[in-house]
Amino acid sequence: MTRAELKDRNRRALLDAAFQVVSREGHRAKLDEIAERAGLTTGAVYSLFGSKGGLVAALVTDYLRPHYEEIEQVIPAELDLLESVEAFARYYRRSCDAPDALSGLSLQITLLDMALHDRELGSQLAASVRAQESHLIALFTGRSHNGSVVTSYQAQRLVAALRALFVGLAQGVILGLVHGADEQYFVDAACALASGATLMDREEGAV
Repeated sequence: MTRAELKDRNRRALLDAAFQVVSREGHRAKLDEIAERAGLTTGAVYSLFGSKGGLVAALVTDYLRPHYEEIEQVIPAELDLLESVEAFARYYRRSCDAPDALSGLSLQITLLDMALHDRELGSQLAASVRAQESHLIALFTGRSHNGSVVTSYQAQRLVAALRALFVGLAQGVILGLVHGADEQYFVDAACALASGATLMDREEGAV
C-alpha cells in the first residue's frame, strides 16, 4: 500500500467511525472514541482533518456529495427550469423512502444540535453545506424559463427556497407527520417556488 493509499484508507475509516459515533453521541462525541473505532489514534484525526470540527465538516461533505452527484444525473442539461425542478422534486421524494432515510434524518438533527452547541463548528458545517449547494446553483443557472435565462442570483434564491421546502417535507414524511405527500405533491410545491417573487431578478440586498 502506498502512502497515498494508506492516507485514503485512514481518512475513510475515520469518516465511517465519525458517522457512527456522531450519530449516536452528537456534540458529546469524543475524538478518542472515533479514533479507536477507526483503529487509529487521535493524532491521525488532527493530521488528516485538523480538528474535530474539520472532521465533522468533512463528514457532512462526504454524506452530501453522493446525493448531489445523483441529482446532477437526474437533471440533464436539456431540461428547462420547471422540468429541472420537477426532476429534483421527484428525486427528493424518492429519497424519503430509501433504506437509509431515517439514519440520514438522525444525522441531520444531530448536526444541527452540534452546531447550536459550538458556534465555530456551526460555521464550518454551514460552509460545507454551502459548498455543496453551489453545485445546485450552477445546475439551475442558465436554464430557460418564461422566455428568459435563469441568472446565478435567481438560481441561488431558488435553491435556498427548495432546500427549506424539501428538508421540511422530508422530515414530515419520514416521521409520519405529513400524509399524502407523494411525488406530485413535492413537484407542485417546488414548481410554485420556481415562479413569482422567488425568481425576481433583483440585485442582492435591493429592496
